[in-house]
Amino acid sequence: MKAPLVFDRSLVRRRLERAMRTGYADFLLARTVEDLEERLAPVLRTFPLALDVGTPTPVAAEFLRRGRSEQVVRIAPLPEPESIQGDEENLPVSEPQFDLAISLLSLQGVNDLPGALVQIRRVLKSDGLFMGALLGGATLTELRQAFTQAEAELEGGVSPRVAPFADVRDLGGLLQRAGFALPVADSETVRVRYGDPFALMRDLRQMGLTNALHDRRKTPLRRGTLMRAAEIYVERFADPDGRVPATFEIIWLSGWTPHESQQKPLRPGSAKMRLADALGVKEQPTGEKGQE
Repeated sequence: MKAPLVFDRSLVRRRLERAMRTGYADFLLARTVEDLEERLAPVLRTFPLALDVGTPTPVAAEFLRRGRSEQVVRIAPLPEPESIQGDEENLPVSEPQFDLAISLLSLQGVNDLPGALVQIRRVLKSDGLFMGALLGGATLTELRQAFTQAEAELEGGVSPRVAPFADVRDLGGLLQRAGFALPVADSETVRVRYGDPFALMRDLRQMGLTNALHDRRKTPLRRGTLMRAAEIYVERFADPDGRVPATFEIIWLSGWTPHESQQKPLRPGSAKMRLADALGVKEQPTGEKGQE
């Protein structure tokens, strides 16, 4: 079964290309690279061969080359020196050869996320690590609400303008379905403040994150709707000093390709100690409701 077309993938690349050409806004990506460094710090090993899957710029690959990996292969969304241009939904490699795979702020824009995760798992060696960050469901909640109300007021309906980002609870299950062992999914919220909603919209354009939905409205956004959305944004969400917040939820995923050395859950009934003994309390008998 083919994945539904949520995103216009060619438009996603064109929007990113425009952002790179006019000056990519890298503050969010820079933060995720810092977080990647912290999350990899407890892993007491180096990764001889690592793969960067679709991170918008080479910044994550450059970090890995500074001591975590002997060699990094980068699959880039756009042409760039010393990289392979490719698509996260159709990786140009297929053999299990990598010790580490990372992907930062890229996978939220694919149509077939389960398939992309399966492909990443397949190119990792046994006991290889995947670590990725993507935008989650709370991202741009303020902007989504403002446009929804403005369009309902002025146009009598709502059109898709902000991407349907995934939920952290669902993504942990996707890692398991893709065949990863020891899957972990967690999220953190980054709150960025702007002088006005138009400054946020400029940053989204400079990150290549403007509307690339496959079923987006093809007619231009009405000026009146845009201005009303900005008014609603300020009315509903402005801080006391007049600045407006924008929420970015970053969901982190990690998982290992299965290996016999990894921890495995115990079989039911195989425990050597009762929970009550471990806690140092007296075990209380249980019975059916209503029994003495």
